Amino acid sequence: MNCLTKFIGVALKIHKALGPGLLESVYETALAHDLQEIGLTIRRQISLPFYYKDIKMEDGFRMDILVNEKVIIECKSVDQLAPVHFSQVLT
Repeated sequence: MNCLTKFIGVALKIHKALGPGLLESVYETALAHDLQEIGLTIRRQISLPFYYKDIKMEDGFRMDILVNEKVIIECKSVDQLAPVHFSQVLT
């Protein structure tokens, strides 16, 4: 089973158990827990810098979850994805 299949399976299990309408932080915490349970290495809320006027600003962006130092997971808890959500992920 590849990692994407694992992520989707874990996410669906969490959604089935918790249902819709909770805060993103709740889903993120559950997802991080379950990913660790299946043996994946995760880090949460990792700061990413950005540059402004040639100055490195340390806390510009945050990754919700980084899995195995390779896959970024951005958690969303909304009725419908908006264009800004896609922009966040691409940024």
